[in-house]
Amino acid sequence: MSSLDTRPEFTPSSYQIGHFLSPENVSRLENIMYPQNAPEGSHVFWEGDKAEKLFYIRKGQVKITKSTEDGKELILNILQKGDFFGEFGGYGDMHYGYNGEAIKDSVIGVVQQKDLEILIYQHGDFAVEFMKWMGLMQRTTQSKFRDLMLFGKTGALASTLIRLTNTCGEKVEDGSIKLAIKLTNTDLANMIGTTRESVNRLLSTYKEEGVISYEQGQIIIHDLLYLKSIVNCPNCPPEICRI
Repeated sequence: MSSLDTRPEFTPSSYQIGHFLSPENVSRLENIMYPQNAPEGSHVFWEGDKAEKLFYIRKGQVKITKSTEDGKELILNILQKGDFFGEFGGYGDMHYGYNGEAIKDSVIGVVQQKDLEILIYQHGDFAVEFMKWMGLMQRTTQSKFRDLMLFGKTGALASTLIRLTNTCGEKVEDGSIKLAIKLTNTDLANMIGTTRESVNRLLSTYKEEGVISYEQGQIIIHDLLYLKSIVNCPNCPPEICRI
């Protein structure tokens, strides 16, 4: 079995390229990686750095963020073991449009873009599988924009909670779903581009209505169908409906 382990800390996400590659192509990708340690709180890359590398998370978690003009942080993704990410496919000199920060001690497999391009040129089957992975990433991004743009802040928070259940949800005895990650209201606000006060009010309403509760700082979702009704959920596959 290849050492490119696709078994994640949580549920597999659409970024996990190992689910799209044949064992032979997994080995080819591994052969052009080199390891990089990323201690908690360190940056894998900064917004504005030249985008010459892609990254595979062998261990840990990485937060992808975007800095706004007023200095706030917008959380775009929380990536985990098995996820592959970076900028690829543009023209001319590309630069990262976001930051990559380790939120746990992490081990990253680094792939030089030029080496990946050679791999794609040399192996047509790898190119086809890689394109399928890129296509699914695009669908994931489109589904996020749909919820953020069509349903306002209320829909954006409901959508984020739904996506978190698919990304890091654990079923408990009564059928509810506990999020296996601790997020502050500020974190949630940064995920949807609103204020902490707005998230406080919405979550308080959800709690009063029995939609959610808390246990040791973790959110438990009791009424997932209610959250889905807010965004007219089209029931996208779990590999698309993710953070």
